[in-house]
Amino acid sequence: MNSNIGVLRVQWRTPKTTHVDMYQQKKLFPYFQPIIGAASGSIIGYEALARQHDANGRVISAGGLFSSPDITAEQLIAWDRMVRRLALEQFSQSNFNGYLTINISAAWIDQLSDFNSLPTLLMLDEFNVDKNRIIIEITESKGDLDKLVATAAVYRKHGLKVAIDDFGAGFSQLERVMAIQPDIIKLDMRLFQDAVKGGIASDIVHLVSHLAKRTGCRIVCEGVETAEDFHFGLSCGAQYMQGYLFSPATAEFKEPLHYQKQITSLRKIFLKKTLATEEHKIQFIAKVKSLIELLRKALETDFNLNKLSAHPFEESGVLRFYLCNNAGDQISSNFNFAASKWFEDPKQLGFNWAWRPYFYQLLALESAKDSYRIVTSERYRDFNTDMLCKTFSLRLDDERILLIDIAAEWP
Repeated sequence: MNSNIGVLRVQWRTPKTTHVDMYQQKKLFPYFQPIIGAASGSIIGYEALARQHDANGRVISAGGLFSSPDITAEQLIAWDRMVRRLALEQFSQSNFNGYLTINISAAWIDQLSDFNSLPTLLMLDEFNVDKNRIIIEITESKGDLDKLVATAAVYRKHGLKVAIDDFGAGFSQLERVMAIQPDIIKLDMRLFQDAVKGGIASDIVHLVSHLAKRTGCRIVCEGVETAEDFHFGLSCGAQYMQGYLFSPATAEFKEPLHYQKQITSLRKIFLKKTLATEEHKIQFIAKVKSLIELLRKALETDFNLNKLSAHPFEESGVLRFYLCNNAGDQISSNFNFAASKWFEDPKQLGFNWAWRPYFYQLLALESAKDSYRIVTSERYRDFNTDMLCKTFSLRLDDERILLIDIAAEWP
């Protein structure tokens, strides 16, 4: 008998098997859902998922079984490890050379008694699977954080990668990401689907993408069901996609290039649409810059707001302008534009904006002898109007800097 198998049995602490248990165990088996690389167009990996047959013999998810409150955690862990073992055995016998992602419940990690003898590592040794090709996907928001960190460290020590699943499904996920520093973040399917529609969910996904770029973490979008979903994932910078647009989980591994033509077509459509959006954006910005130049010239002398209102500021998204000195102190009222009229709002006189990037970046350009540039802020949501905005800053004269807020509703 293989000694590793003996150790596994001790570690699992499998309960005494009943007839019901045997029936359920015979029905549980792994299926594999492909994960697509957006850049290569190939299948870079699979996620192993538990399946069973219903009363009519149809293959269905075993999620309902594993979420049942009537089954002990010990029994569920035994079933989960059985499916995991079958998945690793099938993976080891396949010709597929990519990754395999295995789900492990954070709550079940709490019950581990020996971090130096993790069941998954023993299975990998048994089937002689390259540990560098395995991703451990930590599911659920429960579980002791210290044990999760310790377990992740053991997996990484042996060459495995660690992923956080369902990011965005719970507030504790952010704390978990900071503590574990995962190699991969899988976005919660509901968050991703909401983000495609826009709004705050879209902003959150873009922030997660920005975080991932800063930390070297990879993003996987789950629940990709339409071309629109795929294109949104690309716009967020997601490297990997997974969902019914390509395939549900199936019994067998496909050829790595099975979806390459489909991916190539989707990328071409994305490029065409994005180019049209970018060209429109460039034309829009050029129009705004011409109005900024008109405004700059008017402000060099005493300006007439009524004359300025004759120009198409409002249709170009210009909301307001104001002036600051070289220290960043606001030395003029806000001049707001709405309903084809300018009006003055002095409430922010004396406020200091030197800490805003669009201000100090302008000064930095000047110190580098790159003067008379227009510096643009990142998009933000304006507190007063609840609109997405950008701020343009430029040198007006030796003493004054002009700042202009414009609506920025583009992606």
